[in-house]
Amino acid sequence: QLQLVESGGGLVQPGGSLRLSCAASGVTLGYVAIGWFRQAPGKEREGVSCMSSSGSSTNYADSVKGRFTISRDNAKNTVYLQMNSLKPEDTAVYYCATIYGCSGYIKPAWSWGQGTQVTVSS
Repeated sequence: QLQLVESGGGLVQPGGSLRLSCAASGVTLGYVAIGWFRQAPGKEREGVSCMSSSGSSTNYADSVKGRFTISRDNAKNTVYLQMNSLKPEDTAVYYCATIYGCSGYIKPAWSWGQGTQVTVSS
C-alpha cells in the first residue's frame, strides 16, 4: 500500500528556512515522479516543484524559483523540499504526491500525503 508522510512544517519568520520531508512506503521513489504542492486558505491547490523518476529533471513554480530546491535520498526513499527566503505568501499546507510526470511542468497527482502546515509570520 502506497503511503506518503510529510514532516518538517512549522512556524518560521519571514526570510527563514524550512526543510520538508516526504517519506514513502509501498513505492520506490526512483520509479515514480514526485511533486510538492501547497494550498493556502481560500485558494486552490497549486504545484510547487517536482522531480522526475530518474531525478534528472526538476521543475519549479515561478513563485518559488531560486528559493526552493527539491531533492531525493534514494537510500531513505525520501524526497525533500528545502525552502529558503520564506515569505508570508508561502504560508500553506504543503503536500507531496506521486505525479504522472515532471517533463516541462508539474503534472497531475495520483496519490497524496496528508500534508504539513507551513506558516511564515513575524
